[in-house]
Amino acid sequence: MTTQNQHRHSREDQAVTAVIAARPAAVTSSDGTAIGYQTLGSGEGLILIGGTLRSARDYLPLARLLARSLTVHVMDRRGRGASGPQGAGYSIEKECEDLLAVHHQTGAAMVFGHSYGGLVSLETTRRSGAFRRVAVYEPGVSVAGSMPVSWLGDYRRLLAAGDTRGAFAVMARGAGHAPGMLARMPLGLVRALMYCLPSSQWRQLEPLLSTALAENEQIARLDAPTVGRFASVTARVLLLGGAKSPAAITSHALQALHDVVPGSELELLDGLRHTAPEKKAPAAVAEALGRFLHPSGDPTSAGYAAASRRYGNPPPTSSRR
Repeated sequence: MTTQNQHRHSREDQAVTAVIAARPAAVTSSDGTAIGYQTLGSGEGLILIGGTLRSARDYLPLARLLARSLTVHVMDRRGRGASGPQGAGYSIEKECEDLLAVHHQTGAAMVFGHSYGGLVSLETTRRSGAFRRVAVYEPGVSVAGSMPVSWLGDYRRLLAAGDTRGAFAVMARGAGHAPGMLARMPLGLVRALMYCLPSSQWRQLEPLLSTALAENEQIARLDAPTVGRFASVTARVLLLGGAKSPAAITSHALQALHDVVPGSELELLDGLRHTAPEKKAPAAVAEALGRFLHPSGDPTSAGYAAASRRYGNPPPTSSRR
């Protein structure tokens, strides 16, 4: 029965989302860089900002689900898609300026960020107070070295030598998101596996490898013993993660944020990993976002049941709140 329901929901998703067209737009950031984004749906405004090695197109399935009841603006962060280059003076501050530029142009008061986009969302919110509701899925916040960066030296060297597949293998094995088996494989074997990627996927990934270096250098720069800097956030915050993701992300970083951000909610989605929002399970993520963004009744989440564990702040004794 579950499989039949999943197939039915999949067909319903395709029928509904196929008719929600994306409308391209752009805004100029503070330093003159063009930031492209795509707008879908109607209703309250939500900005969707993605992670490293991803562009706006990767998040369109999630955006179309959310666009059933929201106006969703899916950003191409600088260095990808319809946006300008990262630039020589790249920093997290530039990313925050870009997000604020889209905010000011669209008036959207809610934001969802995945991975590095989650870090940008949290940093922008604590610095500006621009958003009233903020949801993040496994944000790239490193706490006391919780996100490994020892691989960056080899990654930088291989990129400089033009060995892009070798560099990607170093990242895949060392960045902390790989399954245990992959993390333990010899680098040469992981590099060989990179040739198994579909050519269309590699064509999309390869141009973004240099941007990933600069972004991970920012994660390393912002690493701190605590996440106390986020205690000033006044927005409502939902911290999402996958129950199958590494504990360094869920039990450590997410929990640390949950302990510090006033009134935050923490939810782990059963069976999901880091790539859930843009690849594996956008419907499950849309359902969780719907409950948070539409607390009085969520049309976005109708028909998308996802088993999850939900915690308030502080964690209650029951499994859901």
